Amino acid sequence: MIKIITATVLTATMASFSFAQKADAKSKALLDGVSAKYKANKNTYFKFAYGTGKNGKVSRTQTGIYYTTPSQYKLKIMGTEQIFDGSKVYNISAEDQEVTIAKANGQEMMFSPTNYLSSYKRDYNAQYMGKRKVGTTSADWVKLTPVKNNGIKHVYIYVDGAKRQLLKVEQYATNNDVAVIAVQDYRANQNLASDMFRFNKAKYSNYLITEI
Repeated sequence: MIKIITATVLTATMASFSFAQKADAKSKALLDGVSAKYKANKNTYFKFAYGTGKNGKVSRTQTGIYYTTPSQYKLKIMGTEQIFDGSKVYNISAEDQEVTIAKANGQEMMFSPTNYLSSYKRDYNAQYMGKRKVGTTSADWVKLTPVKNNGIKHVYIYVDGAKRQLLKVEQYATNNDVAVIAVQDYRANQNLASDMFRFNKAKYSNYLITEI
């Protein structure tokens, strides 16, 4: 199930382009401000709704949680848990009772809901679109357009400019698929358990464990 996320919401972040990128002053200030805030945190927690669908309409929604530090993360969604401990990625499926372990390839931290905040600088043109309501918040709305054809038509990012917080990301693909991440809860600098980002093999003695 994790592959669903990396193949849709995060598709465009897996490549680096050398084409010229443009961003107006307002959008740049907003995205850079939110990014700087998150990077300054010792850890960050998101609870989010992840929705997918076609023709601009979300037809399926799942709730996920995401813990991250500058170099590690834990993601839980759709009955699957993914842990990156800084050197290896562990995909844990409770339904299949299976664990797959893979070596880091340098792209692990791209799985963050905030990845577009930094990837826009090389991959997208950014345009400030004004204000839109996200829940009860009057959010600042930024449109990202890829500088090169990458399967993405455009991405909308909604942020609370005053609090420098990400509220929602909407990705629209050229095949009319849509994927949305809406942040439901955000916390920073918590006292996390020392083993939060550690894979404990003893807990999965009945699982098939495969290292690739």
